Amino acid sequence: MTSKAELIQRIRSELAARRERLEMAAREAHAAATDPDAKAESKYDTRGLEASYLAAGQAKQAESLAEAIQALESASFPDFEPDAPIAAGALVELIGDDGPAWFLLAPAAGGLEFEFEDAPLTVLTPESRLYSALLGRRPGESLDTPPATITEVR
Repeated sequence: MTSKAELIQRIRSELAARRERLEMAAREAHAAATDPDAKAESKYDTRGLEASYLAAGQAKQAESLAEAIQALESASFPDFEPDAPIAAGALVELIGDDGPAWFLLAPAAGGLEFEFEDAPLTVLTPESRLYSALLGRRPGESLDTPPATITEVR
């Protein structure tokens, strides 16, 4: 059984790897934009400009990932008693028509998906409707959308 702390570390590691790839891509795009060979050959040649826009976008995404990593590092992911109401930091198992699925209520990295205990796990953030629907509920309670039953809270 994977602990919640190991799961959080796995998420941080994945975000850090994505950030590193984006930073490298941004550096490469910046180098392409500033390369003397990228100088426009005509007024319609926009290769250098496009590369600079790409580098800026990738740098911004890398910055967002750094902020997400920081948010996860400063967040609290307490262990929950079996009958405790769901709150931020909870790891929740739902059983629906498609079988079991896990959800981690986190401050960042929404939409990130992993395999966890032979079932899919999705990170939810406060912007998610499912995150809001889970707050305050307890194991044994049902949800209408998606149709599922809360089976476990950690």
